[in-house]
Amino acid sequence: MYVSSLSEIRKIMGYRQCDGYEILLEVSKIPSGYKITGEVKGRVDDVELFSFPRPDKVLVNNWQSWGPARVITKEFKLDFPKELIQKFGFSASIMPEVYFNNLISDYFIASEKFVIGALKSQIGHVYFRLNDDNVSVHSRYFGKTFHEWTPIEPVVILYLNPDEGLPYYAELIAEENDIAFSSHNPIGWSSWYQYYLDYDYQKMVSDLDKSKELDLGYEVFQIDDAWEVDIGDWVPNEKFPSLKEMADKIASYGYKPGIWLAPFSISETSSVFKNHPDWLVKDEYGLPVVTYENWNKKIYALDTTHPEAIEWLRKLFITLKESGFDYFKIDFLFAGAIQGRRYAENTSPVEAYRNGLKVIREAVGDSFVLGCGAPLLPSVGFVDGMRIGADTAPYWDPNAPDIGYPNAYYALRNVITRAFMNNILWWNDPDCLMLRKEDTQINDAQRELYTLVSLFLDNMIIQSDNLSYEIDMRLWELVKKYKTYGRRRFKIKDLIDGKYTITSCGVNGCDEVIIEELTTPQYRVNYDTPRVELKKIVEKRTDGRTFNYYEETHQ
Repeated sequence: MYVSSLSEIRKIMGYRQCDGYEILLEVSKIPSGYKITGEVKGRVDDVELFSFPRPDKVLVNNWQSWGPARVITKEFKLDFPKELIQKFGFSASIMPEVYFNNLISDYFIASEKFVIGALKSQIGHVYFRLNDDNVSVHSRYFGKTFHEWTPIEPVVILYLNPDEGLPYYAELIAEENDIAFSSHNPIGWSSWYQYYLDYDYQKMVSDLDKSKELDLGYEVFQIDDAWEVDIGDWVPNEKFPSLKEMADKIASYGYKPGIWLAPFSISETSSVFKNHPDWLVKDEYGLPVVTYENWNKKIYALDTTHPEAIEWLRKLFITLKESGFDYFKIDFLFAGAIQGRRYAENTSPVEAYRNGLKVIREAVGDSFVLGCGAPLLPSVGFVDGMRIGADTAPYWDPNAPDIGYPNAYYALRNVITRAFMNNILWWNDPDCLMLRKEDTQINDAQRELYTLVSLFLDNMIIQSDNLSYEIDMRLWELVKKYKTYGRRRFKIKDLIDGKYTITSCGVNGCDEVIIEELTTPQYRVNYDTPRVELKKIVEKRTDGRTFNYYEETHQ
């Protein structure tokens, strides 16, 4: 149903009978807007809830961690290289058959006058299709049959600009899903953006030693991709000792051991693929679906509804936990949400994905779980931290394709446009800080701005450098100082205009970074004065325990 103005949204209420299903919609008033709820019955693929006139400038969002959250105008056209469609596969969209031929936004959309967004994604996928003149709001259920009247994914319309509306929207999501996550926002180190796949146990030990020598104050030390035999065969390769030896070594330095894996991805060369083809998501002909291509291989998806696959997944994480790992970066998670045939019939891709996350969460208990390459809204309540942008990189390129490729520029852009999720849905992971002054194309200004924005927005802070290199210790000392201040409250102005003002308040007062131009970048920082400083006092007691105290001083 088309409404000529969002102020007329009540007109969509009522009963509709469609091809194969029935739906009943209700619109109720909430502060600053309306909430759309309803029930559906029958076999449902794609429901258009309503459509409305398209504004010239809108903030649109991709479904998963790496995808862009950006402001576009009516002149914008999706320019996705055709030669990459097979390689990207479902990483680009849960609906590649729609995405590559249409302009869509997943979960939410915003303009200067409104924010519209789904509050849940437990069965279906809410998205927005944009044409030249209109925006249509859809809920996709992928052919699922509802034998009884079943609640749809609720949607809210907020008559607020995104600076005010997006934080409120996040609060409504948290309330709707009764979200809980770790109260601690960790600081640490990861191997990936220095070593990539060229990483081994000796390099791990070298950086552990150097971290203590430099007194960097890490809490987490995380091994990234490079340790495993294959994608799907999650046992150490010849470059590493046993899982327990790795975890014990990290723990001996006083750090929480962390490890990376892609639990829903199965490589064509793995033993799981060869020995358990029945564990994979299949197409209509019963053949495994190629989910994406990476590591110069075809990657398939674990069927997280298959009883044997579920038990394998559970044992995998129990083993990692029992080996001593207490921080899990789980990556390429979108693989768990691809379309296809699964063991459990009449299960939507979203339901299957959430079932897989539930198994992992139960297996690791209260360990810290960081989601990456993850469908955003279906992940709420299962992860403690979430990557919210493309992979960072040791280069800054505003002219590169904005399609989720590694790029420090686009990674930082998403840190800002998805900042409203932080400390409400999870802890935002801006991706790693690279503070080395060699083996990088990042300049001083880019490095400083990435660090300041991540700190001011109270994000997770994970460093990724060879610690034998020259490190910008001025910035790392700033990281350590801000982490002593505790949690921060922040506000972003001018999200739609793209000239961002970030105000960040804590026990040190309120600091501000004004970004006039992100591409260059051009920015200025206003620190609160007089600034409160916290002096750390370490007390070692005779029983061996250590206590840390902080005493206020003023500059």
